Amino acid sequence: MITHLVDGTYELFRYHFAPNNRDLEGGATKGVVRSLLELVASGATHVAVATDHVIESFRNDLWAGYKSSAGMPPELLRQFGPAEEAMVAAGFTVWPQVIHEADDGLAAGAVMAAADPRVEQVVICTPDKDLGQCVGWGDGKVVQWDRRQDKWFDADGVHGRLGVPPSSIPDLLALVGDTADGFPGLPGWGAKSAAAVLDRWGHLEDIPDDPITWDSGIRSASKLNAVLRDQWQLAILFRRIATVEVDAPVSGSVDEIEWTGPAHPARLAELCGPELVTRAEKLAAR
Repeated sequence: MITHLVDGTYELFRYHFAPNNRDLEGGATKGVVRSLLELVASGATHVAVATDHVIESFRNDLWAGYKSSAGMPPELLRQFGPAEEAMVAAGFTVWPQVIHEADDGLAAGAVMAAADPRVEQVVICTPDKDLGQCVGWGDGKVVQWDRRQDKWFDADGVHGRLGVPPSSIPDLLALVGDTADGFPGLPGWGAKSAAAVLDRWGHLEDIPDDPITWDSGIRSASKLNAVLRDQWQLAILFRRIATVEVDAPVSGSVDEIEWTGPAHPARLAELCGPELVTRAEKLAAR
């Protein structure tokens, strides 16, 4: 059995900002449902979608500049609820996150699915580099798939992409920051220097206090080390923010995420049109 865990918020943004989207009030919702049905058409049987029911999460309490709904297109925000409703109507399991984020839902779902001996592979469907930290969980069951570019990432793929193993991604983000999520990292620490140090030592706590002992070919090691020691608590906070939470609310078993067909065809037709209802019913009848 293969389970597919989809980043619903990413999909909603993707289709809202697609160049061919001419329906800013509902095009993204239709695009997300159509995309999920394409996933089923390609052979997926067990599918769950994690969403940000609201943009704000517990991380906004940890860092004032963390991403929020401020400045987001109102027509996109208005689709969050209808998109979740449309996916449920189409028969898909949705994990709307309120305290947590969609990333946390995907991580918690990956833990749940990987623990099932019937599951051979857990596919996290998102290009988000943050989710790379989950790759390799469950004795290698968990992988990441960027569906838009059809790029797959196992542990070696994550290392090739970011220069560090999956387990070091929160440490990497703590040093370099994440502009999409709204936290800056530490001054002077760039992607190359941070990756080189963490690829050598793994985690912040394991980086030697004395930069003279650094043997990873880092320029300005003394300066970088001074910044790290001076802003140590900030680095730990940023790592906390960048670390996915595996206790987010998700389904209790993979049996609960099996797709068997549209659950509410009439409502799906109202939200997305009869074409997608017909498509879903044909897939269910195969």
